[in-house]
Amino acid sequence: MRLRCPQKLRSLIDVVQTQKLTLTLVAVGVLSGCGVTARMEPYKQTNSVINDGEQVVVLARKHHATHEAEAGFIECISDGLSDGRDGLDVHSSTEFEDKLYPWFEPSLAPLSTDDLTELLEKPGVLDQVEETGVRFVVWLDGSTERTASGGGITCAAGVGGAGCMGLAWWEDDARYDATVWDLHELTSAGTIYADFVGRSVMPAIVIPIPLIARPQAKACRGLTDQLFDFLTSPYGYGAGPDPELG
Repeated sequence: MRLRCPQKLRSLIDVVQTQKLTLTLVAVGVLSGCGVTARMEPYKQTNSVINDGEQVVVLARKHHATHEAEAGFIECISDGLSDGRDGLDVHSSTEFEDKLYPWFEPSLAPLSTDDLTELLEKPGVLDQVEETGVRFVVWLDGSTERTASGGGITCAAGVGGAGCMGLAWWEDDARYDATVWDLHELTSAGTIYADFVGRSVMPAIVIPIPLIARPQAKACRGLTDQLFDFLTSPYGYGAGPDPELG
């Protein structure tokens, strides 16, 4: 004997199946745009490089509380630069600020190389800097912020079980500027601008499945690679011009 579904139940099933199909198509469309897009603009204006016995320190700009680089991001860059057999000699950010206290506190830290020159002319400051072994200061300015979000997920439970239906998405923007100062030459060696935008999605067809983009982590890796090249190559990025080509 073949059981037949009542017309109302069949209609309900059709609606649910249609919703699932629609949600699946939407999810596929959104997932195709899921991930991280990156834009980096490096600019080096000197041929200065870090030498044996010299150190680099990574500091956060603290003049703009709403755009102060996160402590974890500073640590990520510092660890990345010092990692590996060819890693650079990176000075502790905290130790450097403590050693030079209070000159690198938010209200007193130099904003330009002219300010830096004036700072180093103060009695005892230059000696303290030389004791640290630091030649290059990397100033990091920026932050990672949620810039957009949308969609929604609803969940329900019944006699037959529980489940969720919907689609949520959000975008995070990791935007940072790295300015490199040469304490020996008292000049700005250049800047690196990084902007990593990540879109995360969480489709839910019975079970929510979060697909998380991590733009800050990718910004850390991207900036670390660029800073390493910046500090070790006299021409910025690469071996420089071929002398045979003039």
